[in-house]
Amino acid sequence: MRVILASSSPRRRELLSRIVSDFDVIPAKGEERAQSHSPEEIAKELAKRKCDEVFFRCGGDNLVIGCDTIVAYEGKIFGKPADERAAYDTLCTLSGNTHEVITGVCVRYKDKISLCGVTSRVMFNELSENFIKDYVKSGSPMDKAGSYGIQDEGIVKSCEGSFTNVVGMPVETVKKMIREVLGYDAFGN
Repeated sequence: MRVILASSSPRRRELLSRIVSDFDVIPAKGEERAQSHSPEEIAKELAKRKCDEVFFRCGGDNLVIGCDTIVAYEGKIFGKPADERAAYDTLCTLSGNTHEVITGVCVRYKDKISLCGVTSRVMFNELSENFIKDYVKSGSPMDKAGSYGIQDEGIVKSCEGSFTNVVGMPVETVKKMIREVLGYDAFGN
């Protein structure tokens, strides 16, 4: 059995390495558009789509993990920013406010599928215009849902729920999901 992460995210690779020492990275190539409407259902739908694409491309004897993370605030969903202006606008919107970070996770092995959504609540510090401009210029927001990394200094005031969920993969949940689809703890976690 090969373990495959259906994501090119360096943060997800690092998080999965806490659970599994040996795995392959084969990113899904499909378009990230969902039919669902609620943030959790969107995240789950996109995670399942990524997982399924790689699972069917690589064969059913592999354990495949797909994830999708979105940020939601006042009914609006913030994915990865399209450009610097979008990152700036997102950070201005989230500054001083509390939003939700939802990661959809799909784990699939043979005929077994485990699918769930994990939500964390994140409160931002009040960010100055200069801080936001400098942060956007650093390039850090450009590949992250919500245009920020929780691990980046000065942005987050507090986090309720899973910290690793906000990074991009809820580690404890993924461990349980792997055990669920395999029927045993294959990695000693």
